Amino acid sequence: MSKIISMKNLFRGSLRSKQTVVGVISLILFVSVVSFVVFQVTKDSVVVNANGKEEEILTHANTVGDLLDSEGIAITQYDKVSPSLNTKIVDGMTVDWEQAREVTISVDGSQSKVWTTESKVKNILEEANIEVTEQDKLSAALDAEVGETNQIDIQKAFQLTLVDGLEERQVWSTSTTVANFLKQQGIQLNEFDRVENGLEKEIAPGDKITVVRVEKVTDVVEEAIDFAVETKSDSSLLKGKEKVITQGEPGKVARTYEITKKNGKVSQKVIKSEEVIQEPTTKVVAVGTKVVTAAVSRSKSTASSSSSKEFYVTATAYTANCSGCSGITATGLALKDGMKVIAVDPSVIPLGSKVWVEGYGNAIAADKGSAIKGNKIDVFIGSNSKANSWGRKKVRIKVLN
Repeated sequence: MSKIISMKNLFRGSLRSKQTVVGVISLILFVSVVSFVVFQVTKDSVVVNANGKEEEILTHANTVGDLLDSEGIAITQYDKVSPSLNTKIVDGMTVDWEQAREVTISVDGSQSKVWTTESKVKNILEEANIEVTEQDKLSAALDAEVGETNQIDIQKAFQLTLVDGLEERQVWSTSTTVANFLKQQGIQLNEFDRVENGLEKEIAPGDKITVVRVEKVTDVVEEAIDFAVETKSDSSLLKGKEKVITQGEPGKVARTYEITKKNGKVSQKVIKSEEVIQEPTTKVVAVGTKVVTAAVSRSKSTASSSSSKEFYVTATAYTANCSGCSGITATGLALKDGMKVIAVDPSVIPLGSKVWVEGYGNAIAADKGSAIKGNKIDVFIGSNSKANSWGRKKVRIKVLN
């Protein structure tokens, strides 16, 4: 009986011990749950905006810096944090964090690096104190985002002179070579145009780029052909008299010219071909050879000698400064442009005689020359080109006294 009672007491003691353990465990769990709930409930709710992405965070952090550190966000001196890292956390606040990135800025090949939280090209350049003008060339527009390349390329514009044909103007450029500059300016070169500067030449501020506009055109012009003069002896006409048998008519020739113009002005004119449209008609003149002899009194002879005589001569031209010429005539006249003087053979035309020369006009026989013999004369012309144009021709002259 006593054993039975002992067993009961032992069972009851064991049961109480188990109940105590369970109670303790339950109490611990309760306290833990309550503590957890209290811990969670007492957290502050903070919205973190990290590089444009928002996330709500419950935290016991004391400051903004502690909060970001607890979230594994490493802050650098270039990052933007708002409010500041030392600001105390309050429930419902918003923390903005913008992470800085390294951007490379190249100005005419010279590079520099900046850390920035700005995304637009314009704002990044302002932070870097780099000024650009509207003529400068940028790899991206000022209002554009810098992009994933994290690089901004700038070519600084400089001023130079462009001469395009007859037009000259000052222009801005970021080009490196003449060819690149012409392309940038929209200058088109035609087949014959040329650039005085080499196309591959590098350009620099203050340079002058000259484009010569060359044009080649073909022009067909109808021009006159002078007619020839043919003389025929006519024994039925008195000596010294003449009669036109056939009137001379100029001919026509169509000449094709290749004309080269530089900047609108003719620089070269070359005959490429010619075609005679109408042959000239030769002028035929009958020259009298009939001689009439008659006995005359002395008084009539004197009168005849004082009258003018008319005949044909071969005429060339000379100038005051021709080879072997002194500029002073045989009679002492100083030759000047505009004077009407001819050189003669004094045995045919006496020096000092007044004469009329076909195609030249009234003149004075005031000079002579070693090559002027017989029916030959040399007319004075002040211009070398006009003297050359005179050439050698047969003309009619009249000795007036």
